[in-house]
Amino acid sequence: MCLLDLCAVKKVRWLPLMCLAAAMPALAEELPDPVSAGWHGRSVCEVLQEDSKIRIFRCVFPPGVGHERHFHPRHFGYALSGGTMRITNDVGTREVTLNTGSYFFSEGIDWHEGLNVGDTVVSYLMIEPK
Repeated sequence: MCLLDLCAVKKVRWLPLMCLAAAMPALAEELPDPVSAGWHGRSVCEVLQEDSKIRIFRCVFPPGVGHERHFHPRHFGYALSGGTMRITNDVGTREVTLNTGSYFFSEGIDWHEGLNVGDTVVSYLMIEPK
């Protein structure tokens, strides 16, 4: 018997929503982290240092290259070389122009994806405390 049939028999209308809600965290956990995510099967990030306390990596995006959908744990980012990225997340899509030397801190990102829509190479240094 399928779940929807069971709901009809038991007159439980909220059960499918509960099952869907329970599945959502599992779907998010299936997303790659930023180092594992790539672009068309090719890596865009390289780990520079990793130990039990920190992971430091660099991501490089030539024009027209992006970063497939991924999540981020808490991290600090520094723009080694700036440019214009199109970023899509749960809020929508926006274009962000980063200046070389700019930086940011994030408590984590459930998911996003990006594409270099500018004419310069964009590169980041990312630091994740563990």
